[in-house]
Amino acid sequence: MTVQSEVRRVATLLRDKIRMIVFRIIRFWIKVIYPHIDVVGTENIPDGPAVIVGNHAKTNGPIACEIYFPGEHYTWTAGQMMHLKEVPDYSYKDFWSYKPWYIKWFFRLLSYFIAPLSVCIFNSAKCIGVYHDTRLVRTFRESIKKMQNGARIIILPEHDVPHNNIVCEFQDKFIEIAKLYYRKTGVELSFVPMYTAPNLHKVYLGKPVKFDSDAPFAEERTRIAEYLMDEITDMARSLPLHVVVPYPNIPKSEYPLNKEFYYDEPYTYSGADSRLQEL
Repeated sequence: MTVQSEVRRVATLLRDKIRMIVFRIIRFWIKVIYPHIDVVGTENIPDGPAVIVGNHAKTNGPIACEIYFPGEHYTWTAGQMMHLKEVPDYSYKDFWSYKPWYIKWFFRLLSYFIAPLSVCIFNSAKCIGVYHDTRLVRTFRESIKKMQNGARIIILPEHDVPHNNIVCEFQDKFIEIAKLYYRKTGVELSFVPMYTAPNLHKVYLGKPVKFDSDAPFAEERTRIAEYLMDEITDMARSLPLHVVVPYPNIPKSEYPLNKEFYYDEPYTYSGADSRLQEL
């Protein structure tokens, strides 16, 4: 081992140690400040390997999963948030591109300011990076390895296409993990629906659906994705009246309610404030 390689090794260890210390401080204060979340329905988590699939609810979903979800688990997160050079473009586009033109410059600067903090948090938390290029192979490989070691995988697969007043459409490519896991282990994965309700201070887990290795995979992918969206919707609508925290970056005044009968068809974001005033 050369002197240079030893210096790099020590520098890397020191960097990772500092990151972990900073992350633990941030995590501690988030747990102090953020309202406690109860996880309801843990009896629905199967004993074997499982993928937990839920709504994003802005930052509430990832925070609730990181701090309050029971057992060993890893959450899929946007891989760009784990790399210093990729954070600014991704965070600006995903979080703040809808802001008024006269203030966009501030959020563009902010996207660079948060980059080191983002790298610290997402590389220290129990996260697995997700990518939309060839690096996705790494995501699946790491996820399968974690499940073989007894962990659960949490995926929040919404994207900005409306489905109903509870969830946006799911990007269903994540279901490929069931085929790959079966090919690797011979075990059929279960997918557990999860609804995060920040205003109720709860996360709800529903009945799982199991991958059928004998069925055509294209049909299975559609069946599982639709089951998960339907179950999350049914769970949410069965709960007391509350404001849903949606996936799209929209003003809070436009957040929907969980009860279907307060909305016209086809569904549009019309806001909960005026609906609540009607009650």
